[in-house]
Amino acid sequence: MLWVKAFHIISMVCWFAALFYLPRLFVYHVDATDALSKDRFCIMERRLYRGIALPSMILTIVFGVWLITFNPDYYKSAAWLHAKLTIVVLLIGYHHICGAYVKRFAKGTVTKSGRFFRIFNELPVLALLAIVILAVVKPF
Repeated sequence: MLWVKAFHIISMVCWFAALFYLPRLFVYHVDATDALSKDRFCIMERRLYRGIALPSMILTIVFGVWLITFNPDYYKSAAWLHAKLTIVVLLIGYHHICGAYVKRFAKGTVTKSGRFFRIFNELPVLALLAIVILAVVKPF
């Protein structure tokens, strides 16, 4: 069980690293003025999303579900886990929104500002705070 927990945490850290960096790339991309830079950002965004964020998200989910199978009766009634999983579902939605922005940037159809993406970049921080507090403190 400890190996599964370790790999769950490792994959979660990789996933969050990607979710922190990808919107930051969006900020730089929006502010870029030349075609070469914009093309370079498209490549970086696509590789980060497909090469790190997506596999890390999948592994986080797989290891998380695996952890639940070790004691399903406890986790069925653990309110903190239900709250955590709700936030994880929202985070998966955020992840897919990032994927949609990767595609829009590649097509050149993004109309959002750098300010928007700076604020957008803070959402996973709030999710991380809530998830860690729920998992460690188990307040309810």
